Amino acid sequence: MKKIKVGIIGTGNISHTHTAGYMALDNVELYAACDINEQRVKDYARKYGYKHVFTDYNEMLKLEELDAVSVCTWNSVHAPASIAALKAGKHVLCEKPMAMNTEEALAMEKAAKEAGKLLMIGFVRRFGNDARILKDFIDSGMMGDIYYAKASYLRRNGCPGGWFGDKSRSGGGPLIDLGVHVIDLVRYMMGKPKPVSVTGATFNKLGDRRNIKSTKEYRASDDSEEIFDVEDLALGMIKFDNGSVLTVETSFSLNIEKNVADIELFGTRSGAKLSPELKFYSEINDYLVDVTPAHDTALSFTGLFENEIAHFIDCIANGTECISPAEDGVEIMKILDAVYESARTGREVVL
Repeated sequence: MKKIKVGIIGTGNISHTHTAGYMALDNVELYAACDINEQRVKDYARKYGYKHVFTDYNEMLKLEELDAVSVCTWNSVHAPASIAALKAGKHVLCEKPMAMNTEEALAMEKAAKEAGKLLMIGFVRRFGNDARILKDFIDSGMMGDIYYAKASYLRRNGCPGGWFGDKSRSGGGPLIDLGVHVIDLVRYMMGKPKPVSVTGATFNKLGDRRNIKSTKEYRASDDSEEIFDVEDLALGMIKFDNGSVLTVETSFSLNIEKNVADIELFGTRSGAKLSPELKFYSEINDYLVDVTPAHDTALSFTGLFENEIAHFIDCIANGTECISPAEDGVEIMKILDAVYESARTGREVVL
């Protein structure tokens, strides 16, 4: 069995989940790792057994035998690194968000088509066990016509620091970092309708709360920088071409009791909540009923990245149709851009 030689571009926090996914597969060989921090990439390669080490991804991509790469850099490098890899004949799994803006995302999609290579976007929530079960129920008609959804991804004190607060590298704050997850998952569950108009608002009232003494649950690999010129709260309302509507709220810093990660869908036959236990709300025999599928809620978020990486490799090895293609990343970038533009202008943005 020919092993697929993979490389990692960017060896920060998220890359470890990619490598763990690759290591779980018998038909994958950890081949090359790249990071601008030379000591970090050397330590990373030694830890996992990557054979080649680089500090310039353009040099790494000269390895003709390299088949595929994961792009796990900060957001501003997603487009240039992915495009370079595609032009070098490599398949690419690019972390979310796809890019800094729609223009970059379209350039990435074009590069993939011209190269005839796979460009998969890391919408990892699609690969959760809870998402799989919900999608199964939706596809079977359990919810009927889904016409409204609410998505919340709120952190009380959750800015990771480092590049996450630097707009020149991140492209934005919680909307582009956290909101992208729930916006994509809702759109995926709805059958991927096209966005037609967006209204949004953003705030920077509390900042990154470096004064708070309690430990944050997630930190950037390098959180020493004190730049914070992104929003700390973002709100949006997205209207789709099938008439459905999504409202979204997401924050790094907000005066709430505890973190919130809720997704609610409302259909003509039932509603559903994913938070994290999956429940349906409907009516049977003229009674209102709550329905909870019999599944282990502890496994809802287990194996997300392993499932995602396995799918990426399956697409490469067996030609399986990708469920998280570049075109989906482009649509999400259109939404994110529109929320920020609406917030800037105070007007609805028509797509």
